[in-house]
Amino acid sequence: MREKIRAHIIVSGRVQGVYFRQNAIKQAQKFGVSGWIRNLDDGKVEAVFEGEKDKVEKIVNWTKKGSFFAKVLNLKVDWQEYKGEFNNFEIKR
Repeated sequence: MREKIRAHIIVSGRVQGVYFRQNAIKQAQKFGVSGWIRNLDDGKVEAVFEGEKDKVEKIVNWTKKGSFFAKVLNLKVDWQEYKGEFNNFEIKR
């Protein structure tokens, strides 16, 4: 069985209003990762990704750049133990 992990991230920069969350959903589906993503009141984006280690690492790497119009200035990643609490990937409001 492949190792599974969880990543909790906070992304700052120009990451709201640039289709960052919508593109993250496409990437999560592409990589087979579950979890959620949401905008924060301070202009940052927060997300949790769960799945196979290599796939979670791929989407975390994607968030370093983000969508076409995004400008990521900082990415904080907290690697955590896999919990398996999500069935899909969604935008939280």
